[in-house]
Amino acid sequence: MEGHPVNTDIEAIGALHDPRRRALYSYVSRQRHDVSRDEAAGAVSVSRGLASFHLDHLVRAGLLQVTYRRLSGRRGPGAGRPSKLYRRSDRQISVTVPERRYELLAQLFAGSLDAALRGKVKTSLTRAARSWGRALGATSRLHRPATRGSVRALRELLDGLGAEPYVDGALLRLRNCPFDTVASTYPELVCGTNLNLVEGVMTGLGTDGLEAVLEPAPGRCCVAIARKGGRNA
Repeated sequence: MEGHPVNTDIEAIGALHDPRRRALYSYVSRQRHDVSRDEAAGAVSVSRGLASFHLDHLVRAGLLQVTYRRLSGRRGPGAGRPSKLYRRSDRQISVTVPERRYELLAQLFAGSLDAALRGKVKTSLTRAARSWGRALGATSRLHRPATRGSVRALRELLDGLGAEPYVDGALLRLRNCPFDTVASTYPELVCGTNLNLVEGVMTGLGTDGLEAVLEPAPGRCCVAIARKGGRNA
């Protein structure tokens, strides 16, 4: 049973038990560039050797992947050896005990909805997504009334949903798509629903000066957020 997917996923999650290793994984995952051992070590305040040990452990667990590049940009003789750099791997890990297959169920539901996405069905899905998002935003605002309408509150709520928001010029983008597995098969259905969800969140938070737009691209969520009128988010 060693090769069973559940066992390998459990082993991968077990690699994050060590708090320093978990901190390194979190730091590397949130960067938009490949991370060197020196940068990672400095970010979590450990030695370069210890950072290297933990980073390579995460690579063996399938949580990070390695690339090699000369950071100086120089080429040819005398340019030095390429640096070993780390980035989050594309591997998705999910463990339930006993085993559950909620993503399979989501795929089946999405397939049925995609085929029936006409008229009342589409309207109901849009309404449900906005309603759920609005409830999330309103609950957050209730517990933290001083943050009403703030971009910080929006970022924290979206981060709590696993979207990993970051500022990119005039936009607030979402690095991670929490619905990626289903979205890759039914992008129009899932991305549209995700957009409605974020719109609901902003309404619930009272962020009236923001708007959510669809800007799909590889390696990030399809939704982006901007100030109405084109100002920075």
